[in-house]
Amino acid sequence: MKRILTFAALVLCTSIAFSQQVASRAKAMRMMNFSRPEYQIKDIKVYADTMTVYSLSSQIIYPFGQWDSIEYFMTDNQLHWYRESDYRRYLDSMEVSVNRIKRLDDSYLDLFYSIWTRKVELLGGRINDSEVVLSNGLHVGMSKDDVFKVFFKKYPKSYTADVQVLKVISGANEVAEIYTFKGQKLRHIKIETAYKYY
Repeated sequence: MKRILTFAALVLCTSIAFSQQVASRAKAMRMMNFSRPEYQIKDIKVYADTMTVYSLSSQIIYPFGQWDSIEYFMTDNQLHWYRESDYRRYLDSMEVSVNRIKRLDDSYLDLFYSIWTRKVELLGGRINDSEVVLSNGLHVGMSKDDVFKVFFKKYPKSYTADVQVLKVISGANEVAEIYTFKGQKLRHIKIETAYKYY
């Protein structure tokens, strides 16, 4: 009798997990229909409280726009940044000059000037300050609904109700923008990269 009950419980748990996975995939496929064409969204995955969006848009790689120098970036946005420079080892044998620009609230961006693209490239960062605005208008303190409206024309509100983390990843998986919500507000933005830096 115990074996039958154990087997029945195992079958029930497996079928519930499978149905949740199917429901998440169906939700993701439906969200694809609502995506904005300028972001060229190619896939969406939903797992627990995280929605991952794969985009081919250059805005994901350059969330603050394209800049010819770090100085232009720092002076153009009218914000006061503190700058630190150092060298970091990449590809085992190469030293790369990296600039960390910071705000008083611990917001920071790690930047370097690429000799290949001749542009300022973003290595990573964390934004806590609502005054720091991405080129698509996103900033800390926005409502969850307004953040999703940047990437989607419309969508059922129930599809994003449980989402607490929105990851927007570049097509080649080199750059990830991670939007973390607390309640219905955007709490902070994190940027991670996996570049081969030079």
